[in-house]
Amino acid sequence: MAAMAAMARRGGACRALGLAALVAAVCVAGVCGGEFSILRSPQSVVFRDGSWPIPGERIPDVAALTMGFSVEEDLPWPGLAVGDLFHRPRATVLVTVKGVDKLPVKGFSYPIENAVPFSLDSVANAIHTLFSEETPVVLQLAPSEERVYMVGKANAVFEDLSVTLRQLRNRLFQDNSILSSLPLNSLSRNNEVDLLFLSELQVLHDIASLLSRHKHLAKDHSPDLYSLELSGLEEVGKRYGEDSQQFKDASQILVDSLQKFADEMFNLYGGNAVVEVVAVKEFNSPLSRKTRSILQASQPKKENPYNLAYPYNYDYSVIFNIVLWMMIGLALAVIVISYNLWNMDPGYDSIIYRMTNQKIRMD
Repeated sequence: MAAMAAMARRGGACRALGLAALVAAVCVAGVCGGEFSILRSPQSVVFRDGSWPIPGERIPDVAALTMGFSVEEDLPWPGLAVGDLFHRPRATVLVTVKGVDKLPVKGFSYPIENAVPFSLDSVANAIHTLFSEETPVVLQLAPSEERVYMVGKANAVFEDLSVTLRQLRNRLFQDNSILSSLPLNSLSRNNEVDLLFLSELQVLHDIASLLSRHKHLAKDHSPDLYSLELSGLEEVGKRYGEDSQQFKDASQILVDSLQKFADEMFNLYGGNAVVEVVAVKEFNSPLSRKTRSILQASQPKKENPYNLAYPYNYDYSVIFNIVLWMMIGLALAVIVISYNLWNMDPGYDSIIYRMTNQKIRMD
């Protein structure tokens, strides 16, 4: 019996090692690449501690659900629990760091499965549609690519924010830049790659600084969205190598800056903001739009042999309620008008007839 138990234990250990090797092989193959971390979150948004992988294309859905918006498809991910539905965060901050698989930040971290490029355009459109009259702050920025998108009051708040490479370089050499207080260690002020990395950290500092001058915007009822993409660390790794001292120092400086930025944004919104970080070494495929040549022959549609219904439309319930209550209102209006016309006195002259036809009545 003891020998059989020992064999069973060895068999279980072998199966566990085989499963771990399989998971490692899958991650090396590119299915698991990157890490999704939650730096700060309010009590109304509940994240569970675990190592459940999150699909890369569903990260925008996580941001939408934490803000209280609906998504087209259910998210079967146990990392996000059901929180307080009546108290949603007033801001969501998502920082994407390229060039590294993970960062030693404080908070919950989850591996990313199939790290594909994503965009928060759907969340920004939902905010702009639902809160267009309140003009919320929506900022999407990629400093190294000179790509910026502002909606609502972000145009007024961040009008002085450096967005071009020349503006970023000039901002670093001003008196109140981070160069005067940030320990550079092995990084250099005379290297363009190092300056690009430091300029992205300057943008994080300027966003929190500019928002602190308009604290009333962080106290309104409309949710705000910040989406930042940092690729300076990736350029440092390409320039010096990932085993270099410059890359290690840059990684530590970035972690400290992200923690400080998360604490500042969290405090500006009164502890009612979600700050997330996506660390990915390299995306599996570029973000591109599907195009079709005008000379391409149209493919015949596949017939449905099972006579299945069409997929559920996300706007079905909205359209149904609009049509239903409009038909009910029209039906009631027709009934009331018909009833009044049927019971109208033929000899009764209305006030409009009496006031506009005096000459006819006198004749």
